[in-house]
Amino acid sequence: MSSLAEKGLKLSKNAIFSIFMARASKILGKPFQVAIVLKEVAEKLADKKSSKGAFGQLIELALTLVRLVQAYITGAYRQIETGTVVSGVAVLLYVLSPIDLVPDFIPVLGFLDDFSLISWFITKFQGEISRFQEWEKTSAVSASGVASAPAVSDRTQPAVAELGHS
Repeated sequence: MSSLAEKGLKLSKNAIFSIFMARASKILGKPFQVAIVLKEVAEKLADKKSSKGAFGQLIELALTLVRLVQAYITGAYRQIETGTVVSGVAVLLYVLSPIDLVPDFIPVLGFLDDFSLISWFITKFQGEISRFQEWEKTSAVSASGVASAPAVSDRTQPAVAELGHS
């Protein structure tokens, strides 16, 4: 049986994911649209966060990805390749989308493909994520004296409207 990261690698090469990559490239230069997506993904992941263990850890890392993209969009953190950010936004768009290889309304299996893709991203870009986490710790502490994660801005429209059809 293959690991989640291996399943995610297969998903990352799927034609459906290429649609999310193209969409991510388009919205990366539109901070408000990215902020909407980040807020919705964070809310969706928070709903699933109640389970501990491996999936709980994976969700924590996915929330780190949300913060990484937000820091990139705001200009606070730029020590990362733009292609990595595009891939990260594409993963987040995939997670948010109700239309993917295994629809989210199917219990357990519906989120397995999402978790697989997150796992692939985290495995592939582990070094960059670790550098961001270290930056996040030091910059949050040095800026305020207290460590805190940046908040995702409030939304007024659903990000699903941003997912396609334009």
